Amino acid sequence: MSNTTPPHNNQQSHDTWYTNPLMLIFVIGLPAFVVIACIFFVFYSIKIQDATVRDDWYMDGKTLYQDASRDQLAYDLGVSGVMRLNKSGDSTQVVFELNYPKESLASGKLSDGTPLNYPKTLSVSISHATDKSKDRDFVITHQAANRYTGEVVLDATPAKYYLQVSNAGTHNWRLLQPENLPKNNIVFLPLTSFNATQNDLPDQRDKRPSSATSQNAGK
Repeated sequence: MSNTTPPHNNQQSHDTWYTNPLMLIFVIGLPAFVVIACIFFVFYSIKIQDATVRDDWYMDGKTLYQDASRDQLAYDLGVSGVMRLNKSGDSTQVVFELNYPKESLASGKLSDGTPLNYPKTLSVSISHATDKSKDRDFVITHQAANRYTGEVVLDATPAKYYLQVSNAGTHNWRLLQPENLPKNNIVFLPLTSFNATQNDLPDQRDKRPSSATSQNAGK
């Protein structure tokens, strides 16, 4: 009897899992890609956070509240204004006209009975809607009558901004206005949300279907 040796099977070496391209792509490659992508996005979210819009917020315990007292005071006093932006080279010349109601100008007193006067300085905040690096804070100085002037360097890229003019003196009020810059003239008006008469809803109970049906049934 002759001993026969089975032929060597080379197919075994080609069937190992680590030599299969599909195994390397789907079992090793994709999970590794997902892990690397997750690490990148976690790092990105921590280092590059979205800037929030600046406003009067305070925390009481674990609850956030917005302080609208300065907006309320601006409405009660009836102050308004017009800001004019004139670009000159790299900087922008700012002229602001502070307007009081005609009644206050005639009597020389504000609505709360205090003497009417123009603050020596006003604070201006120009906040970019999303990019904190483009926010600008500066002071404008009283020149004559109701006129204030100042200077600021603004980013030239068109974008939405939140503008605020405020007085930190005896009457701590502020005027807010969202605007797309660049723009030459910006009007600041008190918030009308404090007008209780304007916010009252009209009585429309007689226009309800149930009321009309009941009236017709009575006839």
